[in-house]
Amino acid sequence: MPSSLDNLRVLDFSRVLAGPFATMMLADLGATVTKVERPGTGDDTRSWGPPYDEYGQATYFQSVNRNKDSLVLDLADPDDLAYAQRLAANADVVVENFRPGVMERLGLGYDELRADNPALVYCSITGFGRDAGAALPGYDLLIQALGGLMSITGEPDGEPQKVGVALVDVLAGLFSTVGILAALRHRDRTGAGQRVEVNLLSSLLAALVNQGAAYTAAGAIPSRMGNQHPSIAPYELLRTGDGDLVLAVGTDRQFASLCTVLGIPDLALDERFSSNPRRVAHRTELRATLENALATRPASAWAASLTDAGVPAGVVNDLATAFRLAADLGLAPIVDLPRPDGTTVALTRNPISLSETPPVYRSAPPRLGLYEIDTIS
Repeated sequence: MPSSLDNLRVLDFSRVLAGPFATMMLADLGATVTKVERPGTGDDTRSWGPPYDEYGQATYFQSVNRNKDSLVLDLADPDDLAYAQRLAANADVVVENFRPGVMERLGLGYDELRADNPALVYCSITGFGRDAGAALPGYDLLIQALGGLMSITGEPDGEPQKVGVALVDVLAGLFSTVGILAALRHRDRTGAGQRVEVNLLSSLLAALVNQGAAYTAAGAIPSRMGNQHPSIAPYELLRTGDGDLVLAVGTDRQFASLCTVLGIPDLALDERFSSNPRRVAHRTELRATLENALATRPASAWAASLTDAGVPAGVVNDLATAFRLAADLGLAPIVDLPRPDGTTVALTRNPISLSETPPVYRSAPPRLGLYEIDTIS
């Protein structure tokens, strides 16, 4: 079965997470991705462990590098650099996330490559853009702090918290993928490539959505609220007789159903709680009343009863339970990818489903330098 991006050649100079995530998305959709790595060490994440799989491979690297070839090039070596330039001259897409100016100094900048390859789509991922922030280091944790995400994550009286994964890198990778695909669509119409630029700070600010608009449109500066929602109640984590329960009640109808299941139907008629704005204004009293009712049963029992009644509710799963849930729902969240030696590695499935050109799973993340110069054209 053909893939959406069959015959698309991607030359990937990126490393760590944002760039490799973007190129993996392209590879999953059928593109041929050649990952250029440093001699000896390769991508930084090859050594970012534990954890490692049973064959000693860092799981961090494997999470974003399936379906790729690995080519070792020393870009400080004239012969290797010349080879990289020849590959770029025949590529459809180049992706890089060096600090601004590095690729230009190597002769691999957009203007240099475009002269030989006008149809090239060239994606640059930076921390803070190419202008005043060019010299700033683009680490996810730093962006979460400087970009405000940590100021709205955590308990009100606790310290600011980062998200449990490098979320900004993932967002930037997704935005890069969208930008690349848009540029390719433009090239299909005109034959002309273009430069795609994505930076981590702008990616985070764009992803703040309602919290960002609270500031830009209303001048409000959101703060940490723990697991509560600034605009909806009850939309939070609540204590039960055994364990914690997540409630995501977004409508008055759902709130009425919640009250019925909890055995306190009159609560939905209480003037303090009869509409969402009133529930938000009286969230402290509401929480106390709900937790008093929830104390009579364990979280798992409440979750089952509320789900049956159409009230969004659930327990807090660990990752093992989360993957089992997805499997039980028929989502097949894990795929086994083959290695050249006949072994396999289990990785998370691409979440995109396409009826005619589904994602492909050709190969496990490559060993360093599995392909040598002149084996890739």
